[in-house]
Amino acid sequence: MLWAALLPDRLPCDGPRRTEALSGLSTWCLQFTPRVAVVEPLCELPAVAMEVESSVRLFGGKRRLVERVREQCAELGVRQLSWAPTGLAAVALARAGISNGFAKPLEQVLDGLPIDVLSAVAAHRATLVRLGCQTLGQVRALPRGGLSRRFDAQLLAALDQAYGLRPEAHDWVRLPDSFHARLELMARVELAPALLFGARRLMLQMSGWLAARHCGVTAFTLRWRHDAMRARSAGDGGELTVRTAQATRDIEHLTRLLAEHLAKVQLLAPVADLELLAIDVQAFEEKTRSLLAEPQQSGEGLALVLERIAARLGPDRVLRPVVLEDHRLEWMSHWQPAPTPRPRKASRTVGIPQPTFVLPEPLRLATRGDRPLYQGVLQLLAGPHRVEGGWWDRTVEAGLQTTRNVARDYWVALSEHAGVLWIFQTRLADDETAWFLHGTFA
Repeated sequence: MLWAALLPDRLPCDGPRRTEALSGLSTWCLQFTPRVAVVEPLCELPAVAMEVESSVRLFGGKRRLVERVREQCAELGVRQLSWAPTGLAAVALARAGISNGFAKPLEQVLDGLPIDVLSAVAAHRATLVRLGCQTLGQVRALPRGGLSRRFDAQLLAALDQAYGLRPEAHDWVRLPDSFHARLELMARVELAPALLFGARRLMLQMSGWLAARHCGVTAFTLRWRHDAMRARSAGDGGELTVRTAQATRDIEHLTRLLAEHLAKVQLLAPVADLELLAIDVQAFEEKTRSLLAEPQQSGEGLALVLERIAARLGPDRVLRPVVLEDHRLEWMSHWQPAPTPRPRKASRTVGIPQPTFVLPEPLRLATRGDRPLYQGVLQLLAGPHRVEGGWWDRTVEAGLQTTRNVARDYWVALSEHAGVLWIFQTRLADDETAWFLHGTFA
């Protein structure tokens, strides 16, 4: 079996806050395995243990799993991470400051540890010291019958479970239905961007909770509470809500978005506590286009970059073109704020290719007889493709209401000097039939 024990650092002395800190760490662990337990939460050095043997293949092997847990847990305030074949052995090693419990046989590793690393044994420290016992190995060397008569059953049970001689029994942590985490800051914060350090720790917990639920977040709220020694006019605190265009649990992207929003906040008083809530959670499925796992791409995608820039400049200052379900070429697209949901699919034009570049306004062409001219006589290659309609599309121009109705026959034409062009011939016009250049092909 493969067990990991995480020993948190600087736990609050207050009972409820201490419980919240351990709960946040255990929630983060649930992304790796459902078998997570808080070991001896009432003792001086509580720990969170998780059994990850069944998750090794899911995370690409033991080495990758160990590296991933080690990299992320450091940001959560974990001072010691240890691995061992049993849960209590991993906890004992963490309290002793030893990381690897597989370097030697388990008995050799545990026998040299002091008796304080197991709470059930440390409870009888005074008596065991008088018997000459300083390590777990010396306690195990005592007659087993005498230990069972002189001490309580928990001592022998803890030793047997740590050494793998008896099955372990833990109260597994249950995954909460919603995410709401709090953090007491180590020092009072006066500038909003400095809140990002504590907020990132909460977002790591949220990312673990989302991974365990196979979900992503599209909106989360960060709340802060002012210090008790504040001006009455400052109020209790404040909050901000960050929204994303699509569900995600990418911690780096969420951190960048939050940093852009915090840069615009001015705190009215020093902040003592933070809260993070996931307010809009949606099902999230990572997709791959290949039958084999694709390597992770470095850097941000275009959508994430646009979303971060929009958070800095404002959503109305970053625009993107969006195609619409309209068969008229001029109005197949319009501009809208970049961090918005995906647009509708455009209607397909079949039977004739579409141009690469479209002119802002169609250019009227000269004619020679019935043939259009553009840097010479044009040769019609494909067409006609008829586009007609728009009587329903009304707009106001120069104070007058007009209807954008079109009746055109489109052609693909070839110019000896300008290349392949996209032209059309008007139909049902008030004046004579005319030719227009509307686009070019790359």
